[in-house]
Amino acid sequence: MAITIGVHDSNPTLYYLSRLDIAAEELATVGETVAFHHYTNGVRTGQLLTDGVIDFGGTGSTPPVTAQAAGHDIVYAAVSAPRPDHGALLVPEDSPVGDVTGLKAGTVHLAIGSWQTHLIAKALDDAGLSYATDITAERSGPDSEKLLRSGDITAWVAQGPQLAAALRTGGLRVLIRTGDVITDRSVFFTRRDLAEQRPDVMEALLRALRRADAWAEAHYREAAAIAADHQGGTADDWETALRALPWRLEDVSEEFLAEQQQAADIFVRTGFVDRAVTVADAVARRA
Repeated sequence: MAITIGVHDSNPTLYYLSRLDIAAEELATVGETVAFHHYTNGVRTGQLLTDGVIDFGGTGSTPPVTAQAAGHDIVYAAVSAPRPDHGALLVPEDSPVGDVTGLKAGTVHLAIGSWQTHLIAKALDDAGLSYATDITAERSGPDSEKLLRSGDITAWVAQGPQLAAALRTGGLRVLIRTGDVITDRSVFFTRRDLAEQRPDVMEALLRALRRADAWAEAHYREAAAIAADHQGGTADDWETALRALPWRLEDVSEEFLAEQQQAADIFVRTGFVDRAVTVADAVARRA
C-alpha cells in the first residue's frame, strides 16, 4: 500500500522530503510505496490522520495537543531538536512594552493553533497572565508586520523568513525569544494502528526524515531558492531562516512529554481546549 505523508509549508523537513526521492527509497525497503498529500494548515493534521487521508504528519507543538483534546488517537513518532531561534515575538523598537506584562490589554497577532499559541500562552502564564483574558489574540496575516509598524497592534509573532526580513529591515525588537519560553520542536506523529502494527514502516519514515534533514543542511542555498520560489520572500531571508534550524531528529523523551503536558494544562486553564489531555497517552504501546 502507499503510505501517505501529509505536507504543509510550515514543516520544513516534510516540505523538502516531498521534493526528494528519499521517502520512496526508504519505504521500498519495507515493501511500501509513498504518496504525499499537500494541505495548507497543520492544525488539521489530527483530523486528517483520523479520517485516513494521511498516515503520517508533522507540525509544531500545539496541534498534537489539540488533536488529543478533540479525541484523535495519535501517537508521537519523533521530534526535532529544539528550535530556539525559529521565531520570536516582536514589538516596535519604540514600544513602551518592556516585558510580557506589558502585553496586557494589547492585541497580539499570531498563527492561532500553531506552536505560536504555545509560546504566547506559556509566556503569559509564566508572568501570571492569561491568554484567554489578558490579551486579544488575532490570527496573523500578510498585513501583520505593517499593522505592527503602524502601531495598530501591540505585538506580532514572526517566524522563518518573515522574522529574518523583519529584523533585517529594522525598526522592530524582540520582546520574547522563543527559546527562552519553549523548546519549539517540530513534532511528527501518526495513527496508533500504524505506529503499533507497522514499526518497520515507522523506522523507514524516520530514516527518511533524517536524510531529508541532512540534505537541507548540506544544501542551504538550493533549499532556500526552492522555498522562495514556491512560498515567496527572498532566498537570502530563507537561507537565514534555514540556518537557524537544528536539522536533527530526536526520540520522544520524557522531557518532551512533560513540556507538552504543561502546554496542555495551560490550554485547559485558558479554555483553548475544552477538556483535559494526558499527553503520555499519545505513546505507542509495545507488546
